[in-house]
Amino acid sequence: MVGNGPAIRKLRAWAQAWVDGSGSPPSVRAAMLEGPPGVGKTTAALALASDLGWSLVEMNASDARNQDAIAAVAGRASVTNTLGDSGEYVGTRGGGRTLILLDEADCLTGRATEGASARPAALNLREFLRGRYGSVDALASAWGLGGPGAPPAFAEWSSVPATGGRGAWTRLAAAQRDLSDWRSVGRPKDSSDRGGLGAIARLVRETRQPLLLTVNDPTSLTRYSPVFRQGVVRLRFFPLDPMDLRAHLERVARQERYEVPAAILATIVERSQGDLRAALTDLEAVAIRPDAVTAATLFGARDLPSDFYAFTSDVFAHPRFYRSVEIRNRLDVTPDDLLPWMEENLPRAAPSARRRYEAFEILARAEQYLAWARRARVWSLWSYASELMTGGVSTELAADGPARSPQLSFPQFLGAMGRTRFVRATRQSILGKVGGRLHLSRRKAGDAYLPFLERLFRGPGTMERGPALLALRRTIARELRLTPEELALLLGSEPESAAVRSLAPPEPATSTAPTAEPDPAPADDPPATSPPLPKGRRPKVQRKLAEF
Repeated sequence: MVGNGPAIRKLRAWAQAWVDGSGSPPSVRAAMLEGPPGVGKTTAALALASDLGWSLVEMNASDARNQDAIAAVAGRASVTNTLGDSGEYVGTRGGGRTLILLDEADCLTGRATEGASARPAALNLREFLRGRYGSVDALASAWGLGGPGAPPAFAEWSSVPATGGRGAWTRLAAAQRDLSDWRSVGRPKDSSDRGGLGAIARLVRETRQPLLLTVNDPTSLTRYSPVFRQGVVRLRFFPLDPMDLRAHLERVARQERYEVPAAILATIVERSQGDLRAALTDLEAVAIRPDAVTAATLFGARDLPSDFYAFTSDVFAHPRFYRSVEIRNRLDVTPDDLLPWMEENLPRAAPSARRRYEAFEILARAEQYLAWARRARVWSLWSYASELMTGGVSTELAADGPARSPQLSFPQFLGAMGRTRFVRATRQSILGKVGGRLHLSRRKAGDAYLPFLERLFRGPGTMERGPALLALRRTIARELRLTPEELALLLGSEPESAAVRSLAPPEPATSTAPTAEPDPAPADDPPATSPPLPKGRRPKVQRKLAEF
């Protein structure tokens, strides 16, 4: 390992808590390694497993990491014991551990309340044969249909059975071969990441094996659930120091017998900006021709986008026009993402009220172009918006002299939206379940039923201790299949609180972990099914639109 000594020491201390636990997991079961690419996060995890003799289960960004995949791989490893190098069983009391590594966990894009995607439908026989033969004539020729004594040929693809059947053609040898191939084809693999964030959050809370997450930017996880802020050890890995980076490059050059001039090594260190992986790539590229003339051409250009703070400050300090392609190259974002930064910091850079007013007029025109681009999907309008919000605003602010160089701040609107994103997503999930149960839209469910549910679950003081009210809450939670996060929103508490645990319905047992005997139903719970109607009575049927 090169550099990041404090983070390495804290990682060892976290792992030592697992070693000293005598088979019991420590209070904080997971650690999150944060930092830019190429600074040793994944290498530190692999080295830790090697040093302690732990087995390793790794899932990276190239794997399918939806709810089912994480439960099948990482979830199974988190509740089982391990085997030693020679194949013998090693229990946790004997020091046997499995390090679960979820690499690049921040790459998951599954929404907060989005469950695992539905299992993809299997390919029917008609589509299978269409993909294999292309036309019904080719299918008839391959099977020998339409000839003397043979079954008739299919007129078109719509007449080909989708599920096999028992027609006379099924007795043909060629047809039986294709039927066997079709039945052996499994369902398409679900490679999405839907429900992955929720599965990882549950894994952090429940794992009985050490769990490591590596992220470049932890924001997407910490905004999703408090468990990623409070339930993990957060270790920050920083870009490597130039002196450490150069010493390691010189050591690699000696081992590989590269003759690289000191000036080129200095260029490699400067270009990498603390990224050891990038530095080693450049060293290998220039090692074949280590002269100053060809090294510059072999380096090429590395895309190192600047951050919003640096770019926004550059716009205010140097009045000129920026095209969309330049914004995208420097920030790797669209003009929509830059607009809140300009809107937030424009008043601080304006030298006078007049210039502030004129600059906001130009920024408003840029926002109109962005709205037209979204509505009509004419993305060439981005160019107009980019030039107006950068060059138009900056030149207007500098019309009476140089603009101010303000202390920039993060947009308050983005901050508020980020803080409430999980709450808004959870609220929409509750409204979807209520609307589906009562045949209402989310909007009507929010207007008519959400305030009632919040009042019912939070309770007017002493009513919370009433057994009838508790039974009603449990029934609603079971009928709507509310998750702990959704119950926490209705109760105004945390998902790990005792109040949520008392109402959350038990999760279905899976084959990946030992199942326990289910708890008996509380005596005050109502029956799961409605009582039978008296003889001669029929349930009321909704017959008018107003009844909905």
